[in-house]
Amino acid sequence: MLNRLRHAAIAASLVLSAALPVHAFDTKARAAYVLDQGTGTVLLAKNSEEPLPPASMSKLMTLYVAFEALRDGRLTLDEKLPVSEHAMSYKGSTMFLNTQDRVRVEDLLRGVIVLSGNDACVVLAEALSPDGSEAGFARYMTKRAREMGMENATFANSNGWPAAGHLMSVQDLAILANRLIEDFPEYYPLFAEQEFAFDGRAPSNTRNRNPLLKLDIGADGLKTGHTVEAGYGLVGSAQQGDRRVIFVLSGLDSTGQRAEEAEAIVNWSFRQFAEKTIATADKPVAQAQVWMGREQSVGLVPAGDLALLLPVLSAGKLEAEVVYTGPVEAPITRGQELARLVIRPEGLPEINRPLVADRDVPTGGFVIRLKTAAQVLIDELMSSAPAEAS
Repeated sequence: MLNRLRHAAIAASLVLSAALPVHAFDTKARAAYVLDQGTGTVLLAKNSEEPLPPASMSKLMTLYVAFEALRDGRLTLDEKLPVSEHAMSYKGSTMFLNTQDRVRVEDLLRGVIVLSGNDACVVLAEALSPDGSEAGFARYMTKRAREMGMENATFANSNGWPAAGHLMSVQDLAILANRLIEDFPEYYPLFAEQEFAFDGRAPSNTRNRNPLLKLDIGADGLKTGHTVEAGYGLVGSAQQGDRRVIFVLSGLDSTGQRAEEAEAIVNWSFRQFAEKTIATADKPVAQAQVWMGREQSVGLVPAGDLALLLPVLSAGKLEAEVVYTGPVEAPITRGQELARLVIRPEGLPEINRPLVADRDVPTGGFVIRLKTAAQVLIDELMSSAPAEAS
């Protein structure tokens, strides 16, 4: 029997938008990732899926879990938490907590965000851990991260202290940053705070290490990181007008290089790209053949107006490819996903978006089904007929 379903990769030269090649940002970072939040366009991906030591940037996962607990009522901002010997034992960046302290959750959150407090992370971790231990909290963070799509994230502790197997990719960190911004807008302003003097006990550790916050470029978060093994890194975000970019840099050589690279990548993201609508939900970009339907084809449209970040200097057509397995069997419902629109702007990562049916196509009547069956039989006979001798 003829297999009526075949893979169809239809190259479509679509007059979607103009686009000239864009030169990728030449970063000194070992790994980097830049995302335009509004359109979901990836502007830069360098070693983006490689699991690397995240240092204190992994504190963002501890914060996410703490924000979830606040949202669910398992914590309150005014609740005071005890400090264990284990929490007090951490060195590096700390709030200088001791076992005599009982610290408000809000102060602990600021201690993590502004002061990068290793001890503050552990206090939160032990309060929220399924078994009361930091190790148990790390296992929970790993499970939760995988549920959120962070496929290369594995946690050994709550604060990014160097440990075997404590790894995240820069793409994981971008996913996490995006979720923090989208899921917890009420807490996100904490990431823009530049100073937090907790109880006057750590005068040398009161300033936020994010070098972009003091610049007038729209930066409002999120977290720096540094260890000898990881180098210098930054999970950052900046908003200018209606556009927001999220970026992650890892493996830089110094605080100065981190500051320079971060500022340059923000400026590049906003100056070299502009949002452009390349397809609308009311105009099909292609037609898909229909099997056993009242109509022979159906229009393929984006589910909503499709906007992408493209180079600001542009001319000509943006080439795209529509990929689907067809003919598509009726009945078909308007809005049903049928295909993918694959766009490959030169100099940018591939962009892949769904296409849906622009209308209902019911199953054809008896005559249509009879004609279709007859055509299948003819095709089958033609394919099996012996070739004539020449």
